[in-house]
Amino acid sequence: MQSGGMADVFEEFVAVVAEGLAGPCEAVNGADLAGRVHLSRFHFDRVIGAVAGESPFAFRRRLLLERAAYRLLADQVAVLDVAVEAGYGSHEAFTRAFARAYGMSPREWRREASRVFFLKAPSGVHFQPPAGLRLPAREEVRGMDVLVRMVEHHVWLTGEMIERGGRLDAATLDRPIELSVEGIDDDISIRYLLDRLVWQEEMWLASVEDRPFQVPECGRQVVTPISELRVRHAEAGSRFVALVNQLNEDGRFDESFVDTTCEPPRVFTYGGMVAHVLTFAAHRRSLLIGAFYTAGITDLGFGDPMHFVAEAK
Repeated sequence: MQSGGMADVFEEFVAVVAEGLAGPCEAVNGADLAGRVHLSRFHFDRVIGAVAGESPFAFRRRLLLERAAYRLLADQVAVLDVAVEAGYGSHEAFTRAFARAYGMSPREWRREASRVFFLKAPSGVHFQPPAGLRLPAREEVRGMDVLVRMVEHHVWLTGEMIERGGRLDAATLDRPIELSVEGIDDDISIRYLLDRLVWQEEMWLASVEDRPFQVPECGRQVVTPISELRVRHAEAGSRFVALVNQLNEDGRFDESFVDTTCEPPRVFTYGGMVAHVLTFAAHRRSLLIGAFYTAGITDLGFGDPMHFVAEAK
C-alpha cells in the first residue's frame, strides 16, 4: 500500500465501506462515496484504484458478495433476502453476479461441504464476520521460536505416547481415566486421548487447507487401533509442524482464515489456532502421563517441554 495521503484516503474509504456492512446495503453511488472522503469523483476513483488495485465500485461490490457468500453458509436465510442485503434488485441479478464471482449459483454454493468465501483482492482487504473487514497486517507478525519448539515438542510427545500405548493390552488402553474436566473430554481412556490428539492435528490441517473434515461424534466409543494412530500421526504431525514453521517464517500468525469445519463457519487467526491446539493438547497429554504411570510406564517423565525447547536443533 502506498504511503502518505493516498493511504489515508484509502483507510477512510475502507472505514466508510465497513460502516455499511452491519446491515442491508444502502443505495450509494460513486459521487456519494467520494463526498464522504472529501474528494472529487475523478480524484476519488484515481486514488482508490491506485491503492486498492480495483475501482471503488468493484471493491465495495466484492466485499458485499463476500458477506453474501458467508451468510449463505452461516445462516438459514432465503437467497432473495441475501440478494437484497447485498444491494441487488432481483434474485436473478444476484445469481448472475454470484456465479461470475464464485463459479456456481448461490444454491450450489450452499450445498458445498467446505468453502472459503474470500475473493481475489489486490488490496488484501476482505469481509470479516460478523460485520467487519479484515485488513492485511501493516507489518509481519513473527512468532517467537519457542512457540514453534513447543509445537514440535507436542507432536514429538504425542508420537512417543502412541508408541507407549502400543505396549499396553486393550483392557488397559480402554480403562476409564477417573480424573477429567467437565466440558472438555468425558468418559476418557488412554486410547480415547491418543485418538483425540491425532484427529486434532488432522482437523486443523483440514480447516487451514479448506478441506471437509468430519469431527468424530461426541460420546462415541473409540476403537482406533494403535497401529492406525501411529500412521496417521506420522503424516499429520509432520505436516502440522511444517505448517507452524512456515507461518513463523512468513510472519503470518496474525493473519485470519475461515474455519469451514465449524457450523456456522468461523474466522480465526493462525496464532490463535496454534495457541488453542497447545492449550487443549497440554491438558490431554498431562492426563495421559498420569494414566501411563498407573499402567507402569514412567519413561516419559512429566512430559515437560522445558528440556525439549532448550535443546539446540
